[in-house]
Amino acid sequence: MAPFLESVKSFADVPVTDDGVDTLTFLEAAEGVVSLFKLLDNPAFTPVVSDLRGNITKVHDRYSSHSSESSTLELLLASEAREKKRPATEGLMWLLRGLSFTCKALQTAQADEKTELSKAFTTGYEGSLKQHHNFVVKGVFAIAMKACPYRKDFYAKLASDPAGGPPVPQDKLNEELNKWLDALDKIVDRMRKLYKEKGYGEV
Repeated sequence: MAPFLESVKSFADVPVTDDGVDTLTFLEAAEGVVSLFKLLDNPAFTPVVSDLRGNITKVHDRYSSHSSESSTLELLLASEAREKKRPATEGLMWLLRGLSFTCKALQTAQADEKTELSKAFTTGYEGSLKQHHNFVVKGVFAIAMKACPYRKDFYAKLASDPAGGPPVPQDKLNEELNKWLDALDKIVDRMRKLYKEKGYGEV
């Protein structure tokens, strides 16, 4: 085992070429976000984890059944656009919304070391998922935000080595986390523009 950011695929390592965002590496990095929410150790985030997992599966299923035309997210969306039902397109849209929420929340936390996670995740939610949720789901998220762990406890978990090795120094952790978030932000922004341009939906 290794400190958290070394144990998951970083969005900074997801290849982005002229053809688009590499599908499998992107999904692997998205699985890391699922692991991140588990690290929060908060049962109130169970619906978030379930939603992320379900949407990753929808995109992966499309890749598995049409791998030759799904090497990038852009190509996958273009191939499914020719069909009547588009579960992967909708799944990716919701996955991107969830990733945007996570990204904005952690960027808020990173911008000010005094900001507690409950406030950071509330800010992230208001700038992303909230506009797409109904009254009931908003209530579920409101409970989850209030149940966030203390910032110091969460960052200690990010830095710790489950195998018993020394924790990652704070400056190194910040550097890796910022790199992870910056790459995620760029991918979400790229896909948001594509969805709008092609009329796939609103991320």
